[in-house]
Amino acid sequence: MKQSQNIQVALCKQSNQAKKDYRICLEASVDCITFLIRNGLALRGHDESDSSRNRGNFLELLDFHARGREDLQRVVLGKTPKNLQMTSPDILKDIVHAIASQTTKKIIQDIGDGFFAILVDESRDVSVKEQMAIVLRYVDGQGCVVERFLGISHVPDTRALTLKMEIFSMLVRHGLSLTRVRGHGYDGASNMKGEINGLKTLILTENSSVLCPLFCPSTSVDTCCCC
Repeated sequence: MKQSQNIQVALCKQSNQAKKDYRICLEASVDCITFLIRNGLALRGHDESDSSRNRGNFLELLDFHARGREDLQRVVLGKTPKNLQMTSPDILKDIVHAIASQTTKKIIQDIGDGFFAILVDESRDVSVKEQMAIVLRYVDGQGCVVERFLGISHVPDTRALTLKMEIFSMLVRHGLSLTRVRGHGYDGASNMKGEINGLKTLILTENSSVLCPLFCPSTSVDTCCCC
């Protein structure tokens, strides 16, 4: 009986230590990924092998982060089983998606019940797929005009109706209503500025309160403007 109890205690201690190590790895990975994302830096490296002199921003930063921390040195980068290191590509993607979700939630909370404008741009990516990016422009709680990226979505084509439906869908997914849109900006493509079938006309049909549609000669959302 005593021997059985000792085994149970040992297993419990081992399980608790594994959970602690797992949390240490996870928190370190989240900290490093958050830093890289906030500074617009890539995570992965071209060669992440143990013999590589530069294993990429994430692994190099994680190694630097572990210096001076005995608890972190004990569990990261080769000092624990691979499945506990929290450095696999799939895990990094999950963490990035979680950070993106929380960031978007904060943006929506920042807008609150206020009005906002939408900036829309579409282009083809390297895989020759059409994609559309949406940026929200609004006045934050500090009275500052800010622009925040909402999302990017692949679309089957660039017809105005297709783009309009995708814009509506993205707004609905994030709990935003078209009735609160008060401005819109687009690039200079013909399907964006047509008086009859253009996206501008379709949105104005749905919401006549939308003001000041402006077109940017550049195809970059970064330079779009609206009131």
